[in-house]
Amino acid sequence: MSQQSYVAAPPYSQSQPRTGGFSTSFGPPNASLHYGDPNSSYAAPQQGMSKSTLPLGSSAPVGPPPPGTHQLSQTNFQNGPSAAGQPMHRFQGPPPPNNTGPSYPLYSHQSQPAYPNTASTSSTTQLANQLNSMQINSYGPGTTPTSHTSSGHPASFQVPQPTPPTQQQMALPPGSQVPPPANNFSGLCAQPSLPTMARQDGIPGCGPPNPNLQQLPGQPPGPGYHPQQANYGPQMAGSQMSYPGAFPGGPAQFSGLQQKKLCPDSIPSPIQVIENDKASRGGQIYATNTRGQVPPLVTTDCIIQDQGHASPRYIRCTTYCFPSSSDMAKQTHIPLAAVIQPFAIVPQNETPLYVVNHGETGPIRCNRCKAYMCPFVQFIEGGRRYQCGFCNCINDVPPFFFQHLDHIGRRVDHYERPELSLGSYEYVATLDYCRNNKPPNPPAYIFMIDVSYRNINSGLVKLICEELKTLLDKLPREEQEESSAIRVGFVTYNKVLHFFNVKSNLAQPQMMVVSDVGEVFVPLLDGFLVDFQESRSVVNNLLDQIPEMFADTNESETIFAPVIQAGMEALKAAECAGKLFIFHSSLPTAEAPGKLRNRDDKKLLNTDKEKTLFQPQVNYYETLARDCVANGCCVNLFLFPNQYVDIASLGLVTMYTGGTLYKYNNFQLSSDSPQFLTDLRKDIEKKTGFDAIMRVRTSTGFRATDFFGAIYMNNTTDVEMAAVDCDKAVTVEFKHDDKLNEDSGALIQCAVLYTSVSGQRRLRIHNIGLNCSSQLADVYKTCETDALINFFAKSAFKAILSQPLKTVREILVNQTAHMLACYRKNCASPSAVSQLILPDAMKLLPVYMNCLLKSCVLVSRPEIPTDERAYHQQLVMAMGVADTQLFFYPQLLPIHSLDLKSDAVPAAVRCSEERLSEGGAFILANGLSMFLWLGVSTPPELIQGLFNVPSFAHISTEATLLPDLDNPYSKKVKSIMEHIQSQKPYTMKLMIVKQREQPEILFRQFLVEDKSIYGGASYVDFLCCVHKEICQLLN
Repeated sequence: MSQQSYVAAPPYSQSQPRTGGFSTSFGPPNASLHYGDPNSSYAAPQQGMSKSTLPLGSSAPVGPPPPGTHQLSQTNFQNGPSAAGQPMHRFQGPPPPNNTGPSYPLYSHQSQPAYPNTASTSSTTQLANQLNSMQINSYGPGTTPTSHTSSGHPASFQVPQPTPPTQQQMALPPGSQVPPPANNFSGLCAQPSLPTMARQDGIPGCGPPNPNLQQLPGQPPGPGYHPQQANYGPQMAGSQMSYPGAFPGGPAQFSGLQQKKLCPDSIPSPIQVIENDKASRGGQIYATNTRGQVPPLVTTDCIIQDQGHASPRYIRCTTYCFPSSSDMAKQTHIPLAAVIQPFAIVPQNETPLYVVNHGETGPIRCNRCKAYMCPFVQFIEGGRRYQCGFCNCINDVPPFFFQHLDHIGRRVDHYERPELSLGSYEYVATLDYCRNNKPPNPPAYIFMIDVSYRNINSGLVKLICEELKTLLDKLPREEQEESSAIRVGFVTYNKVLHFFNVKSNLAQPQMMVVSDVGEVFVPLLDGFLVDFQESRSVVNNLLDQIPEMFADTNESETIFAPVIQAGMEALKAAECAGKLFIFHSSLPTAEAPGKLRNRDDKKLLNTDKEKTLFQPQVNYYETLARDCVANGCCVNLFLFPNQYVDIASLGLVTMYTGGTLYKYNNFQLSSDSPQFLTDLRKDIEKKTGFDAIMRVRTSTGFRATDFFGAIYMNNTTDVEMAAVDCDKAVTVEFKHDDKLNEDSGALIQCAVLYTSVSGQRRLRIHNIGLNCSSQLADVYKTCETDALINFFAKSAFKAILSQPLKTVREILVNQTAHMLACYRKNCASPSAVSQLILPDAMKLLPVYMNCLLKSCVLVSRPEIPTDERAYHQQLVMAMGVADTQLFFYPQLLPIHSLDLKSDAVPAAVRCSEERLSEGGAFILANGLSMFLWLGVSTPPELIQGLFNVPSFAHISTEATLLPDLDNPYSKKVKSIMEHIQSQKPYTMKLMIVKQREQPEILFRQFLVEDKSIYGGASYVDFLCCVHKEICQLLN
């Protein structure tokens, strides 16, 4: 069968040493090791996929390969039409950057993909004799936009296929021999140098590295193709992961060998895939009327029309065609998962969810499996009964719901009932769905302010109090209501707690002090939680008084856990759910439950005890989190640290209760207030469901087994969330428990029971149908790489709590290799083993997986603050697909060649130093951080337009905002920044970076296709590493 896929082979004329710090004997041999389960037993490797024979920690052989070693003497890249380019879903951005740049180079996180290839195309040639040539789809500007079912397998496109782009051939010279590494680490993944592309058939090779960029001291030479310094973490005897020249020892000596490199334009470009999808599907209507269809990428703007399956805004899957049997699923190693964002924001031009109200009868449900009425049911016997789509049980239709069927067996009111014709809708719940069978009270917000010396002194307390006066008018409300039903309360604290009575009939607010923090109680009920509109004057009076009341404080010690306990007890006493907004700045060292010590110990890095740095220091916080969830108390935490505060402990309650953690390092009133205030405003106004519980039901043959997110699991099926907002996503993994039926497919129903902002109990239902197939090619054809990376990130970040980081990294590489090797063995047309063949829908998996492996969470380096790693770990656990996409592969936009007359945002370029130029200016954003990088030769008119100064030398890098100037350049650039920001949950603080100045090191950590100064592999090197793993599996 002719197979369209991406093919490449690293040019090695030696047996390949390991790359990038990933051993192939991968600790446990079995790649499908389940993450979060410390007791997983490792099964033997799959038959036909032998694990590597190199022992962990032994040096790879150098020189001529031993007999029987597969020699890869050429590099062959073949890239299937980006046709059928499977939509890649990009995730929304991560949280805001630290207020001042961290003390270490920042990590590149999510961002957008790269440039189109500029190589010209030449005529297509037979694949048969391609061993010595390089075959790749021309990604160039002239190629036909691809159709939207990505396929590894042209014979089974779901839509008419545009003509495949012509393919270009390139021959590569044989790979050069690599002498042993200069450093004396055992080379787990030493990477041979890569040959330059030769020209053949008039195809230009890649040009030399960008001559305009001068190296920073201590930076790896060149833009990241030379052998990688993949030292994922400090050296450990016997298992050091390094390329020649591992991190501490500097570049390897190649004994006079000329360094050659592979052209980055010849390997799959995230930017090109994103741009192709935008070109073919952007701005169009995407109707969800077909089971198992692949949606546009998360980076593509389109209008989604619900016609029976949930919008991809609510649910995205790792593949839209499940393998029909468990054996087949194990063979592919593709995780079967859905990323569910139940409260995702729907744009103005799409229909909001309909609310169905059956009165006291309540929602109609299957008698056996309890699934809710949905488009997957089949009405029979003239409409008097229906068959459940999930468990096939026959149920009676209640008399009030009866309707006749038409000539095709469909109810005549099909299109009038949202629950029969739409994938997503809401039900009004009855008292059976309420706590104690009583209607819930509207939720409450409690503001809890740390008034210790530092916060008073920095002006933070005054800033918060001033902001709350205007913010309380913007509390969320139902669209038809004039004012919000949410009540508010206020607490301040240092070593003790101060509660305030702000009842509307008081002339002055009253303060009550609780000094027994060991047994916290709420000293007042009446007057603590109030309607802001009624008590406005008393509340404003209090907010004026708080900064003055504590102006002379010398108290620097604080408590933390009793603050949460007090807020939870207040909500419990008021019999309502709600949110705590806690503004805190230091390690809670005062004598009280939840007291913490500084345990930031760099000696634990790269040991089996490193995982303890991500676990809470004391058990108290887990117990507290469980109690908060049980009482519908969500904790939002705004942290203002200037040293270690143990985020792994402090942030735990926030994560388990569905809250959001914000962090502003070394907060400065002048530079950091805009970021903090914007975050606070957005958070208070967010669309939120309170006291929520989610259940995921599936049709027969498979079931939900694992859940990842800002959630609490009391049992194996109920996902409990004290609150769930529009940015929170839960990633659910499925496993087979029987064979799936290809005719009926795989059906998923997600039901979220929650309390609305007005205090109404509701059910939000999302349904999606996927296909099933016994053909592996169908599974690979409908994969979504963005959703896969979301799953891998969350499962890995959960696994580090119980397993050594080295094991987790190895499993990620191993699973990547297994997924691609299975495709190569079973779906691709026969070709030389020296070719790397990637399925079209997964061709970006290596670049994104490498970005994940280089994230600060998985890199053990003493330069990276422990709190920073714990912060990113907790943020990613709650992210949706668009956020993780941008977080791991940042967006890099050139702004030096703006079309000032057009509203369009300039096309992004690949995240590599090669794409920068001395005469250019670029914006980089990953959802947490935003940079404006300026080359030394940036045009003076651009500098004048943006900064109102005459030259590069006059630009101040202290500013965190661009000045408001009345000129086209300034307006256009600010509108681009606002556009990027508007789509992300966290406010990104701007950092201005000038080429060749010290802060540039920070910026370079986000150029994720290049080598990381912490030893992470470049994209090219990682691709070679993965190819070597695949070859070993296939042999």
